[in-house]
Amino acid sequence: MKDDNIILDKSFLFALRITKLFLHLRKNKVERELCVQLLKSGTSVGANVEEAVGGSSRKDFIHKLEIAYREARETRYWLRILKETKFIEEKIADSFINDCEEIIKILTSIINSSKG
Repeated sequence: MKDDNIILDKSFLFALRITKLFLHLRKNKVERELCVQLLKSGTSVGANVEEAVGGSSRKDFIHKLEIAYREARETRYWLRILKETKFIEEKIADSFINDCEEIIKILTSIINSSKG
């Protein structure tokens, strides 16, 4: 892989944003379990992408990216819950959801091309 890896960069920056959102939500006394679920899945995306890059085989690479894909979908779910319950302002939630959807599209593309 190249040094400038778009999915590595985007998933890392997304994890940073999710972590800051987690801190903000906890400061505002949002239900702890909702926040923890968001933090776990949102940071897991990048962690699994990082693991995929260091994968021991093509199969391992694809498997780790598939986990990252599922974690991104889960993160989008938690963001939608937080948006609809008004724990996150709509504009902010939409920004996170759009980033999440972009990551999902990139992961889908990489997974499909790696399988082909």
